[in-house]
Amino acid sequence: MSENKNKYGADNIQALEGLEAVRKRPGMYIGSTDSKGLHHLVWEVVDNSIDEHLAGHCDAISITIHKDNSITVKDNGRGIPVGMHAKLKKSALEVVMTILHAGGKFDKDTYKVSGGLHGVGVSCVNALSDYLKAEVHRDGKIYIQEYSEGKPQTEVIESGTTDKRGTFITYRPDANIFDELDYKYDILATRFKEMSYLNSGLTLILEDEREQVEGKNRTDTYYSEGGLKEFVKYIDQSRTAIIENPIYVKAKEDNVEVEVAMQYNTSYSENIYSFVNNINTREGGTHVSGFKRAVNRVFLKFAEDNGLFSKLKFKVSGEDFREGMTAIVSVKVPEPQFKGQTKGELGNSEVTGIVSRACGKVLQYYLEENKHEAKRIIDKVILAATARHAARKARELVQRKNVLTGSGL
Repeated sequence: MSENKNKYGADNIQALEGLEAVRKRPGMYIGSTDSKGLHHLVWEVVDNSIDEHLAGHCDAISITIHKDNSITVKDNGRGIPVGMHAKLKKSALEVVMTILHAGGKFDKDTYKVSGGLHGVGVSCVNALSDYLKAEVHRDGKIYIQEYSEGKPQTEVIESGTTDKRGTFITYRPDANIFDELDYKYDILATRFKEMSYLNSGLTLILEDEREQVEGKNRTDTYYSEGGLKEFVKYIDQSRTAIIENPIYVKAKEDNVEVEVAMQYNTSYSENIYSFVNNINTREGGTHVSGFKRAVNRVFLKFAEDNGLFSKLKFKVSGEDFREGMTAIVSVKVPEPQFKGQTKGELGNSEVTGIVSRACGKVLQYYLEENKHEAKRIIDKVILAATARHAARKARELVQRKNVLTGSGL
């Protein structure tokens, strides 16, 4: 090997400036560069619009897939500020679009809760797009700035007057970064349907210019008035419910908002879907732990107080209380701590107690006031516990036989 190859000095240390780090290691910011990462770009842009809705300033978001697989997201929020940033001496719009960890999410007065926690969202999308246009309708004027690979191609230009307000983002993912560029309509549609249930009163419109239906672009509109109660019924539509209406929890403690809808059905599976500030926490976290704790505690106490477990000769476990349950646990947390950039699991320890107390009160009241439904749920729990106990006994018997006959591994 040559001497130069082995040389390690000050010149070998690289400092990536601006959004170069995102382009160099995109997986650190959006998880991957496959189809999942490609769709993650849409979630990041839409999350900003959802935050405007949560702050009470936006009630409609439209998402358009163009023929070249570029995306436009429009909202009717306040519009990203365009004034000069005092410290950085450039337009606030350019700051938000080109600097990591920049935005209104870090100012508690601007957004009480926010999905785009790390403040890397829209600047990440900008870095990973070969073209992006930000158009802001604010204070009766239209402002536009265009970018390529995260770098501004123009100054912020004032481009006429408007009677609308909001932020319009159009971007085209960079083919040099992503393994594929084809947006899947069904993936987007499923997520936006979910978002409409999580944000009652918000209208989401998805349009696809690549596909024609009766001579028009394929379009679907998502809107929910009933929120999580409608959501849990939608998930359970192919199952037989054993209680007439979902059990619903809505509470607030220490600025943490808790909303839960749960239903019991005749199936044998447990389905718990959890969200923090509208982000799907697939690995669960402290909010799900709090919910499970409340279910176990309240149902066990109710059953024991009413002598419903008196004939059982074995202990009922937590999973027995959740067999045949479909639940959605949604919390709004001002300063969520996620495990990992892709926000799969909530880590805030204080949320466990808040969710547990909120759910505990409502469940206790529900069971006392709805004795017939309570009896049906407890019967289902007893059936689950009995089946689990019998399965364990059968396994032990087989294992004993194997040991006695010498057929063990």
